[in-house]
Amino acid sequence: MTSRRTRTLVLGLLVAAAVLAGGACSSGSQSLTVYSGRTADLLGPLFRRFEEQTGIEVKVRYGDSAEVAGAVLEEGDNPRADVLVVQDAGNIGQVARAGRLENLERAALDRVPAEYRSPEDRWVGLSGRVRVVAYNSDRLTEADLPASIEGYTDPRWKGRLAWAPTNGSFQAFVTAFRVMKGEAAAEAWLRGIEANEPQVFPNNVAIVEAVGRGEVDTGFVNHYYLYRLRHEGTAGKAANKYYGAGDPGGLVNVSAAGVLKGSKHEADARRLVEFLLNDQSQHYFAEETYELPLVAGIRPNPELPEITTLAKPGVDLAKLDDAKGTIDLITRLGIL
Repeated sequence: MTSRRTRTLVLGLLVAAAVLAGGACSSGSQSLTVYSGRTADLLGPLFRRFEEQTGIEVKVRYGDSAEVAGAVLEEGDNPRADVLVVQDAGNIGQVARAGRLENLERAALDRVPAEYRSPEDRWVGLSGRVRVVAYNSDRLTEADLPASIEGYTDPRWKGRLAWAPTNGSFQAFVTAFRVMKGEAAAEAWLRGIEANEPQVFPNNVAIVEAVGRGEVDTGFVNHYYLYRLRHEGTAGKAANKYYGAGDPGGLVNVSAAGVLKGSKHEADARRLVEFLLNDQSQHYFAEETYELPLVAGIRPNPELPEITTLAKPGVDLAKLDDAKGTIDLITRLGIL
């Protein structure tokens, strides 16, 4: 006959096994892996809010957008991530073209105007960013600047320019230039700028700070770095020049997200994408990162223009998916 002590021990082991099994199921269904081409300081706060509100742990692999998009393509049918977030439409477009993204639901897609999402419903823009030229307002007025981004190939700008050729947002701009003006025109522009001996910087922040200090007159950047640095008190005399419709220099691009095909946690992955589009997250992009919210009714930071007032260049963001072609071009010219 089994003793009470033995029965108690067996029962305890069964309970422990059940708890462990339940815990394993819970941890499997209560965590997500995100590949993020945006940095921890920008998206980390939103991921933490999602964790607090849902109880779902978010594990993030950070890298540049080309790197994380490349990782998704390399993993193919066996993805290690559930959600992809990148800083531009081109890199997520590559992933969509390879068939690695699930179609998103209307609840997420319909929050964003059609021009800022995949025409095949595979990715959605999260926030808007505009290409601008930062300039030193002590040395120049806006009227001193060329009427088009193409004007900076003029020899009078020799030694007065700054760029960051390794930066993903610069490369996305070059891709847009190729789509809008043609391969030959983009190559001619790159050669013309290179002939003007631009100073090379690692990123947009370094460019805006150098412009603000007067170390260089102008630089090619995204709009929001100026406002962040002003908030931190390090923008100096930097100001932004916005370009108009049809000009690659005024490209309105988007950070974007998609759910990976083969995700083991697809429902929660969709939940995260929808969270990044809710009013709270859109206010975060507007107020904390100085980006342009894409959802109707969410106003940008008062220092910024409404995205609807910008004269957007005539390019379909879904056509900016040849990031590799841009890298090949810049490399062939010896710029990278």
